Amino acid sequence: MTMDAQTASDRKRNMRRLSPTELKRPKESLRDRMSIILRSRVAIIGLVIVLFWVWVAIFAPVISVHDPLAQDATAINQGPSAQYLLGTDALGRDVLARLAYGSRTILMLAPLSVLAAVIVGTFLGLVGGYFGGLVDEIVMRILDAIMAFPTILLYLIIIAAIGPSAINVVIAITFVGAPGVARLVRSLALDIRVRDYIRAAELRGESPWYIMFFEILPNARGPLIIDSMLRVGYAIFAIGTLGFLGLGLPPPTPDWGGMISAARKYIWTNPLSVLWPALAISSLVVGLNLFADGLREESTRYQ
Repeated sequence: MTMDAQTASDRKRNMRRLSPTELKRPKESLRDRMSIILRSRVAIIGLVIVLFWVWVAIFAPVISVHDPLAQDATAINQGPSAQYLLGTDALGRDVLARLAYGSRTILMLAPLSVLAAVIVGTFLGLVGGYFGGLVDEIVMRILDAIMAFPTILLYLIIIAAIGPSAINVVIAITFVGAPGVARLVRSLALDIRVRDYIRAAELRGESPWYIMFFEILPNARGPLIIDSMLRVGYAIFAIGTLGFLGLGLPPPTPDWGGMISAARKYIWTNPLSVLWPALAISSLVVGLNLFADGLREESTRYQ
């Protein structure tokens, strides 16, 4: 064997050892990973707020014995009382029941829409970032054109075109959110694709799809997870905004944004009917943002 052949063979073996998927790392328990988050007081506060609303969504029938759709003509725009703890709205419906059942809708639609946006955006970002060239130009220019429109205008156009419903709200948030995820993943892929373990995978003859999804994506998970948590908060705001504009879930489905819109006419006579859903939206979004900071602390462990 010639000296050049030996050098090439040694280089190939050395680069193969650099692949992170082949490094033997000590196994970490769930307790070890959670301890990193729990060291942050901010993350604990955010987690408690999020878990509170998850608890409310799960035990909605226990929290309020009233039907969220039932109307009481004798208790219209009533303040807090022993019968209705948070009062009633303009149709005599229990505000607490509508808040509790509305949390189910929010906690189902917001993560689902963000998950769909992350899947679509991650695929487009990996393709553009890894292949580069003409493929990257085409993908990024299309996404730039979408991002050039104001977010609220895109929501209005999409919902006006396909109609208000739960699935259409998910489609609208996915369409608007995917370009931002794609740009983030693309920037991470451009940085990771030039590293030694990617070159090693290419020398091993791995396919581009294997490299994108098993080499690049796992090493981009930290920023992607944090961004996804923040986007859940943005999705909650979007769902509330669409509900407020009458383009969200069709009535009489409990919807926090729709509750604010219906109660704004009576803000001077029954301000609490506006305050409760507004506090619900803001508290859940703040909790998610605080928890994302905790995830950022966890991600620094792997950098």
